[in-house]
Amino acid sequence: MVLQLSDRQRLQWLRLIRTPNVGPASFRDLINRFGSAEAALDMLPELAARGGARRAVRIPTLAEAEAELVAVRKVGARIIAIGEASYPANMAQMDNPPPLITVFGSDQVFASPSVSIVGARNASLAGINFARKLATDLGKHGWTVTSGMARGIDTAAHKGALHSGTTAVLAGGIDRPYPPENIPLMHEIVEKGGAIVCEMPFGWEPRAQDFPRRNRIIAGLSLGLVVVEAAMRSGSLISARMAGEQGRVVFAVPGSPLDPRSAGTNGLLKQGAILVTGADDIIEHLTPMLGIDAAPRESFEEPVDFADVPMQRDDDRARLVGLLGPTPTSVDDLIAHSGVHPANVQLILLELDLAGRLERHRGGLISLVS
Repeated sequence: MVLQLSDRQRLQWLRLIRTPNVGPASFRDLINRFGSAEAALDMLPELAARGGARRAVRIPTLAEAEAELVAVRKVGARIIAIGEASYPANMAQMDNPPPLITVFGSDQVFASPSVSIVGARNASLAGINFARKLATDLGKHGWTVTSGMARGIDTAAHKGALHSGTTAVLAGGIDRPYPPENIPLMHEIVEKGGAIVCEMPFGWEPRAQDFPRRNRIIAGLSLGLVVVEAAMRSGSLISARMAGEQGRVVFAVPGSPLDPRSAGTNGLLKQGAILVTGADDIIEHLTPMLGIDAAPRESFEEPVDFADVPMQRDDDRARLVGLLGPTPTSVDDLIAHSGVHPANVQLILLELDLAGRLERHRGGLISLVS
């Protein structure tokens, strides 16, 4: 069923996701627990206090949410909710997808299959030329290209796909593209029918920790991700890891062992990434995946029935906190060893999350904040 938020619901969703310590996972849990963002907002102060928050939770006001919507619309963009028709289908299937995204440009670009292309900012001329040609050739076969609009490989990939469709994912707000020198490219992408996407608030200046969040969206928007050039311990390798964790196909372009910008890509090939020397290598592997419907994720605005869940005991929270520590563990193990009903475990973890005491790791693992 396609979701269509009312204006009031969109504002309440925006208030909820902009509340500190409410991320995509806790947002989903809150909606599924209480049935709506409005009901969840009413419960937030109590939940955070029960989780041990040291100060009152700061919930954005209705006026602040309205101001963000107005600012977004003023620049010609819009805020789209997961479940709505224009929300990218691939992104909806990733782990903990953003409940709300800001889109500047045409959402028609999301209807075509996409390949993500990422790589070094200080790319070689050969790498830049290859990325641009790869994007152009993919476009000729009906594929769009997704990247992060960074210098080097990202910029080349967007330019190569300008006429066939490309999506740029920002680490900051829709009005804070980085690097600033690519602002003309951003507008050209939109003018040519592509789109700019972000999950951060309007006016948000990107920080170093925001780029990995952006990278997970770059991976999630596509069926596969290609790394053209990447040094060891680079952001592009983070994107490749996230793509693999999301079930996307990881590709890598081989390079000279004498060039440190190829150390990461050659390492990916040793780990099983698919070697790419041209667009045909990608199309051959991804075409069989077209038309395959992934299992639907949990819906929103549909409360879970907790009528049969036993009352939470006074010592349940203490038992769970005692079992948790700085080492990541799975929720299933926590349930098995605690003896606490799974629904109550989820509620207590939600309370700890809202209090800023819980840290979420890849693979669904959790730990206490050190």
